Amino acid sequence: MKRTALVSSSLNSVGYEGTTLEIEFHNGSRYRYYHVPPHVYQGLLNAESYGHFFNEYIVNAYRSRRMGTG
Repeated sequence: MKRTALVSSSLNSVGYEGTTLEIEFHNGSRYRYYHVPPHVYQGLLNAESYGHFFNEYIVNAYRSRRMGTG
């Protein structure tokens, strides 16, 4: 999955393929969020605050799975 680095206090990078969003945090943990529409991914990339957008529109809205670290 192609990743995009972010300048954020909590999110390190994101990847998106199909409707799966993968987020890597600065602590090294990675989570996949499933059935995320493209407009939500674009909203994240265009957000003024990635962390705020993630907390407001993604974390509790989509099924997720921890993928481990690194």
